[in-house]
Amino acid sequence: MYNTRYLLITVLLALFCQISSGQNKKKDQDVADALKGYFTPATDQPSSPDEEGFIRRWMILEPISKPNRTNRVFTDTYTRKALTETYFKDQMTVLPKDGDKVTVEMEYQPPVNLNANRPQAPADNTPKMVKAKLEWHALDSDHFFVKLFRFATGLGKDRYGVIFWTVTVINCEEDIEDIRLSVGSNKGAMWWLNGEELLLLSGDRHMGVDSAVSKRVTLKKGRNILRGATINGPGMSEFCARFIDDAGKPVKNYTITCE
Repeated sequence: MYNTRYLLITVLLALFCQISSGQNKKKDQDVADALKGYFTPATDQPSSPDEEGFIRRWMILEPISKPNRTNRVFTDTYTRKALTETYFKDQMTVLPKDGDKVTVEMEYQPPVNLNANRPQAPADNTPKMVKAKLEWHALDSDHFFVKLFRFATGLGKDRYGVIFWTVTVINCEEDIEDIRLSVGSNKGAMWWLNGEELLLLSGDRHMGVDSAVSKRVTLKKGRNILRGATINGPGMSEFCARFIDDAGKPVKNYTITCE
């Protein structure tokens, strides 16, 4: 009797694992199809910077609603306040895995007005707060830039009036000293390396390669956590990031993972 029960439990567990694995594979394929042309699901193998040093592997959180009908509000003060507000637990320390979910309290916005290319005006001026579960995705960008707008539209999420959180891991075999984080951003952004703020990009800006460069930093031997947040109102949203030396040449002697 005991052996029969044990066998039945073993069979049921194996069946459950098989079904779960099949569902995960279908989900991965659905994401790959939805983001085709802009992103590819990341593999378990470490990535490297591309020929120009751009970082293409990222963990990207589904967009957090932050309605703004104009990009003119993205002053230094507004951008810093919006991107340092706490939206989810362990926001500045979490190192998520693909498929992890976080509960976010965010401002509700009506479905996007595609004719106006901007968030719709609310019926009144009182923000309505809602809770939502948002998922992290481990992705390799197909381009040197990371097209956040296409990430949102591909997954059927809010594309305007949003905040995107991104994280990646820079792995070094030895210290790499006296280099700088160099970023281009379409709309406002903030960047942190190993918890230290490096860059604040404000204004209704368009992405330009190396349009913002940090102070000199050191990538330490071992694991370094690079974290970014991008805020957008109407229009496109994207960024590009790399490390450069004092001569402006790309730094490429490290690997990139999501964990």
